[in-house]
Amino acid sequence: MKATFISREKNEVKFTMEFTPEEFEAAVVDAYKASKEQFSIDGFRKGKAPRSIIEKRYGENVFYEDAVNGMFQDAYPKAVAELELEVIDSPSAEFSNMEKGKNLTVTITVPVYPSVEVKDYLGVEIEKIVNEVKDEDIVAELAEAQKKQARIESVKREAKDGDTVVLDYSGFVGEEKFDGGTAENQELVLGSNSFIPGFEEQLIGTKSEDKKDVVVTFPEEYQAEELAGKEAVFHCTVHEVKEEILPELDDDFAGDVSEFETFDEYRKDLVEKMQKQADLNAESQMKDKTIEKVVEANSIEVPSVMVEEEIDKMLQELNQQLSYQGLNIDMYKQFLNKNDQEMRDEVKEEAKRRVETRLILMSIAENENLEVSEEEVEEEIKNIAATYQTEVEEIKKMIGVENLGYFEKDIKLKKAIELIYEKAIVK
Repeated sequence: MKATFISREKNEVKFTMEFTPEEFEAAVVDAYKASKEQFSIDGFRKGKAPRSIIEKRYGENVFYEDAVNGMFQDAYPKAVAELELEVIDSPSAEFSNMEKGKNLTVTITVPVYPSVEVKDYLGVEIEKIVNEVKDEDIVAELAEAQKKQARIESVKREAKDGDTVVLDYSGFVGEEKFDGGTAENQELVLGSNSFIPGFEEQLIGTKSEDKKDVVVTFPEEYQAEELAGKEAVFHCTVHEVKEEILPELDDDFAGDVSEFETFDEYRKDLVEKMQKQADLNAESQMKDKTIEKVVEANSIEVPSVMVEEEIDKMLQELNQQLSYQGLNIDMYKQFLNKNDQEMRDEVKEEAKRRVETRLILMSIAENENLEVSEEEVEEEIKNIAATYQTEVEEIKKMIGVENLGYFEKDIKLKKAIELIYEKAIVK
């Protein structure tokens, strides 16, 4: 097969794939072998009729379509790679006459990754961002560390906000018990707002073995339509009240949660780490501002197919995030009362902005001849393996050799971001 570039107009490329008579004949033979079982010819067992007999019965071109499809599926990816094209959608094809002994020419037209002329991306002016760690941030971080080391103890007193109560409950609307409104030995943290509004507050002041009728009204937008807006009574029995006991912030605490012997050493190290993260966040914010300014300075035409693909990707990411909460995107749409198109419309502008940014950054990488080494790709894969605590070879197997090029693109994008940030004028 010979691939020949013809032309490029805007974001569309035209090229030809030319097959010799020998290549076409070999493809016809393969098509015959693959489909001969489908033919029943008198005098021959099914699948045993010679090709010449089948062609005489059904026409010389009986295997041509399958032959051409087979050649195309094999040759098209090779032609795209040979011509170094980055296609973004399915191709359209025109075929010359298919005849024995003659070359077959396929003319391909396909949308490709746009080439963008980027301007004003060096020397962008941005304001310096400084994120300082404040005392209240440190207090909050220490409190979080305390909570992780807290212990829960049963107490013989009335429940107060922040306590955990262990209870049974049965929910009724009128005289009828409703589905999903019954539980035994349920643990509930008062003040967590994890139950229906108004439920938890009514349990404050109860103690072990108390019985309490909790009266609430379900929200109008409650997911179970048969309960939405209705008043319900929960007959509750409290079995136990538990209190969260926080450890003292002292040297013993420091020894339990870190490698330091004293609390002062632990706190100093914690503040340094928090400031380091704050500095990284500030740098990330400044990089974002730099990219925003470059995108604003370059108005480009974004192929709609790329925007639609980005929308697909964003909705897949949303579905993945929802799955961690035991939900899916269909449940989410139902909760928001939105259909598929409304969901797509909602994220369309963000998808367009993401595609614009990627196109501009890739063009900068090309302008600046930014290269990516095999070692850099390997290092990126190692980082992913470390994140997921698995072997590098396992990650490579999951990705597939054919997709390693995506890592190269991602690294180029990062290099482009670093370049324009390094050249930015920070005021």
